[in-house]
Amino acid sequence: MSNQSKQWGAIIVMIALFAMIAFVTNLCSPMAVIVKNQFGASNLESQIGNYGNFIAYLVMGIPAGMLIKKCGYKKTALLALIVGIVGIFVQWMSGWESMESCAFAVYLVGAFIGGFCMCMLNTVVNPMLNILGGGGNKGNQLIQIGGVFNSAAAVAVYILMGALIGDAAKAKVTDATPALFIAMAIFVIAFVVILFTKIDEPEQAAEKKIEEAEHAKRNTTGKKYSAFSFRHFKLGILAIFLYMGIEVGVPTYILQYLTAEPTAATPGLGMDAGIVGLIVAVYWLMMLVGRFVGGAIGGKVSSKQMITVVSVASIVLILFGMFAPESWMVSIPGVDWANVSVIWASVPVGIFAFILVGLCTSVMWGGIFNMAVEGLGKYTAIASGAFMTMVFGCAVMVAIQALVADWTSNYLISYFVPLGCAVYILYYALIGSKNVNTDIPVGE
Repeated sequence: MSNQSKQWGAIIVMIALFAMIAFVTNLCSPMAVIVKNQFGASNLESQIGNYGNFIAYLVMGIPAGMLIKKCGYKKTALLALIVGIVGIFVQWMSGWESMESCAFAVYLVGAFIGGFCMCMLNTVVNPMLNILGGGGNKGNQLIQIGGVFNSAAAVAVYILMGALIGDAAKAKVTDATPALFIAMAIFVIAFVVILFTKIDEPEQAAEKKIEEAEHAKRNTTGKKYSAFSFRHFKLGILAIFLYMGIEVGVPTYILQYLTAEPTAATPGLGMDAGIVGLIVAVYWLMMLVGRFVGGAIGGKVSSKQMITVVSVASIVLILFGMFAPESWMVSIPGVDWANVSVIWASVPVGIFAFILVGLCTSVMWGGIFNMAVEGLGKYTAIASGAFMTMVFGCAVMVAIQALVADWTSNYLISYFVPLGCAVYILYYALIGSKNVNTDIPVGE
C-alpha cells in the first residue's frame, strides 16, 4: 500500500510538470504577435521565440537523457526548474527600456534558455509516466491523462495572452509581464513541491544490473547496441519532429491569419487580438477534450489504432480548411474569463476545421512516444533524450510554414506543410512503428 501511494505521488508530480511545460511553451506563439509589432518582424522573424525554444531541444535532448541516467529524474527536474526561472526572467528583461537597443536578441536568448528547461522536463515526464504505467496501453493512458492538464494550461495561456495583448498593432513585451510573472511563480512553487516530494527512480537499480550483464555479453559477442539500433525508434523520432509542425503550426497561423490586416503583405482578417486569443484557445480546448477521451480509452485502444484514426482525420480537416470557400462563415465560441461569459465570433468555416485538428493532435504525442520506445528496455532513458531533440522540429516546420506564407502571401496555402506532416504520421502508425529488431537484447 505504501509503495502504491509513493507511485501515485510521483504520477501526480509528473502530471503537474506536464501542465507547466505547456504554459511556458505556448507563450511563444502569442508573443509572436508582440514581436511582429514591436520589432517590425516578418512572419518568419516573428516566430523567433518558437525557434529559440525548440532549437534548444536539439542541443539539450541527449544531455538531458544523460542527466537522468546519472542524477535521476528528481534532480534533473529540479535543475530544469532553475533553468526555467532564468529563461523567463531574461525574456522579461527584453521589455526593459534599458534593453531597447538589443531587446530582440535578449528575447531570443530567453526563449533559448526556456527551451533547455522544457526539454529537460519533457525528458523526465514522458518516460516516467510510461514506466509508472508499466508501458504498453497503460503507459500510453497515463501520458494521455498528463496531456489533459498540458492542454488545460495551453488554453489558459492563449486566453490570458489574448486579454493582455488586446490591440495587436500596439502590442509590446511589457504587455506580457503578468504572464511571465505567473510562469516564474509556477516554476518556484513547483521547485519547492518537488524538492519535498519523494520520487522513486523506478529503473535505475535494475538498469545498473542490466548494464553489467550487457557489458559482459558484449565482451563475448563484440556487438554494441543503442536506441538507434531500432528502426521503429528512428522512424518514431522523425514522426515527432513532423508532429510538432502540426501541433504548433496549425494554431500559430490561425492566430496570424485572423489578426493580420487585410492590407498586410500576407493579408488576414484584421480581427482584434483579444477575440482571436479566445478563438485560438478553443484549439487547445479541443486538445484537452481529445486527451481526456484518449486517457479514458487509452487502456483499451492501442497507440497504433489511435494514431491511425487521428492522422487520417487531420489530413481530411486540413484539406477542407485550406480549400473551403472563405465566404462560408461559422460562429465559434470563446470564453471571456474577465466577464465570465461566452463570446461568439464569425470566422470562415475552414478556420473551424483547423481548430478541430486539435482533437487529432491531442493524442499524437503520447501515442508516437509510446510506439517509438516500446520494446527498448534499458535504452528507454537515453532514447527519451534523443526523442526530445526532435521537438526542435517545431522551429523548422513553423519556419518552413512561415516561408511558404511569405512567398505565396497566403496563410491558407502554407497549410500544405502540416498536411505533409500528417501524411507521414499515418505511414508511421501503419508501417513504421513495427519493431523489426526484436533480436536485440534489451535486458527484459
